[in-house]
Amino acid sequence: MSAQRPGRRAAPKPSRFGGFKVTRNGKPPAGRRIAGPGDTTTSIPVVQEPLRESEPMAVHPDPLDRPLLDSDPFGIRAALSTPAAPAPVAPPVLPPAVAPVLPEVTLPAAGPVVNHVSQDAVVGAVPPVVEPVVDLAPAPLDLPPAPDPDFRAPEGYVAEPPVPVAVDRERSEASLQRRRAARARLFFWSCLLLAGTMLLGAAALHRGPEWLDGAGAVCVLATYAWAVMARTGGRQVVFSVLAVAIGVTAVAWDEPILRSGAAVLTCVTSALLAVVLTVPARTFLAAVREVVVATAIASIGAFATVGFEPVASTTRFEYVTLAVGFLLMFALVWRFAAGLHGLGTRGLVIVVVGSLVLAVSLVYTELLRSYGGGGLARSGDDLAEWMRSTIGAVPRPLTIFLGVPALVWGVHMRARRRQGWWVCAFGAAATLPVAQRLVNLDTSYVEAGLQTAYSVALGLVVGYLIIRLDLAFTGQRGARARAAEEAHAVRPEPPRFSSL
Repeated sequence: MSAQRPGRRAAPKPSRFGGFKVTRNGKPPAGRRIAGPGDTTTSIPVVQEPLRESEPMAVHPDPLDRPLLDSDPFGIRAALSTPAAPAPVAPPVLPPAVAPVLPEVTLPAAGPVVNHVSQDAVVGAVPPVVEPVVDLAPAPLDLPPAPDPDFRAPEGYVAEPPVPVAVDRERSEASLQRRRAARARLFFWSCLLLAGTMLLGAAALHRGPEWLDGAGAVCVLATYAWAVMARTGGRQVVFSVLAVAIGVTAVAWDEPILRSGAAVLTCVTSALLAVVLTVPARTFLAAVREVVVATAIASIGAFATVGFEPVASTTRFEYVTLAVGFLLMFALVWRFAAGLHGLGTRGLVIVVVGSLVLAVSLVYTELLRSYGGGGLARSGDDLAEWMRSTIGAVPRPLTIFLGVPALVWGVHMRARRRQGWWVCAFGAAATLPVAQRLVNLDTSYVEAGLQTAYSVALGLVVGYLIIRLDLAFTGQRGARARAAEEAHAVRPEPPRFSSL
């Protein structure tokens, strides 16, 4: 055998199965066999065992070929044999249309163009192309819906009456008219009060005729009566006319009992107005402001009280005004503080303690005046004379320890709780003595003013201590906590010149 040349296929290697010969049914296979190198035809054994035929695979019929029923009543076979519809063909995508580019055209020079806004002549100006403005504002929401033509009202159906469009406008106009009327009334009564104060001042300085004090007292009494009724929600016109009638009758008839009665009415009205005209105070400085306002109102009432020239004794006059004033004050506070159910435990303690202090002070004063020993009474008179000669006046203990502290603490508490009105009720112990101070003919105007100033100043100190104790036991601890508590003390209450 020659060596392998390039391009020719190499001879196959001999196999170990090459000595076996396979026949089918003892017959040699058709065709010729190519003997390998060194092999003979007689040396190859013949395998006489026939090949086993493989078993044919079982053919399972198609379930759809089996007859369901005599026919196809539900159309299942027809539905399954129907070919699926072809998928929809998407439309071809067309390229966007491109606007043709037009060549620029130069317009010839035109005459002057006048702008309709500025009326300036522009030579050769071309009016710009303005795009149409589309109003995208939403439709108004207050328009009534369109009626449904297919709506059929059931039996007993009542359609709502249409609301007029000008209802809000009418309401605003009505409220504006009410505010204007209230301002006009306030201006009128303020002018009347100013006129009465000027008349009383001229009478106190002995300038002018003798009837100035009576006329000024009537003006102040009428104004204070209207203010009390306006603040407490009463009948303003009725009580104002009644106050004017009482004042004019007392001045015209010149009877001692009428003058004394008009003076008592003026004193009580002034003290009540001084208390009810205060507003809640979140801080101590605001409470001081309210005390000053109440003292000023009661001081004007003091001049009006003495303007009627009462002839009753000073002690009897003070007791009558204190009794009537506290009775009316508690009646008003009963309305403002919603009765006793809004009083609470602390409010009840305050009312009881205040009543005891008031009763004890009055009883002690009366006993000292009537049954005091010579030495004790003489020592008291000596102390009063020393204070008059040293500081100019003697402060009132009732005002220092009850009236002013109650008023300060009450307006401070009203900014947080309604029961502050019960505390303010004892503020009448500060305003009533101020209004009745000039009735005593032995007291001059300067001494009365100094006595009021000293009593209010010392009472403010006592009130400050009471507020600090109240906040220490029931309030927040720390400066920041107290500042936050003052910021959130916003109990709603009408303004000073509004009805409670």
